[in-house]
Amino acid sequence: MSFRLVVRPLAELDLLEAYEWYEAHQARLGSDFISAIDGLFARIAGNPRLYPEVYRHVRRAVVRRFPYLVYFVVEDETVSIVGCFHSKRRPELSIGRLDT
Repeated sequence: MSFRLVVRPLAELDLLEAYEWYEAHQARLGSDFISAIDGLFARIAGNPRLYPEVYRHVRRAVVRRFPYLVYFVVEDETVSIVGCFHSKRRPELSIGRLDT
């Protein structure tokens, strides 16, 4: 069974900012980033409980090849992506979003 995956608006902004940063630094690198995200989203939708809970009910997955972490919650048969943060970002900047 595959879960329905929803990307919340702030998470979409996170992804767009990362895409634009990578694309500005090297042609096609932004597209490679999005491909890595798409693959991770497919794995999350396939089995979201495979990923550890790291804060209350929030789970975390690591993006392959890129230093980004995807945070999500599982609610019934839906996975909601709440954020996509650089792994070097200070955790306290992300906590407020994860409380939602």
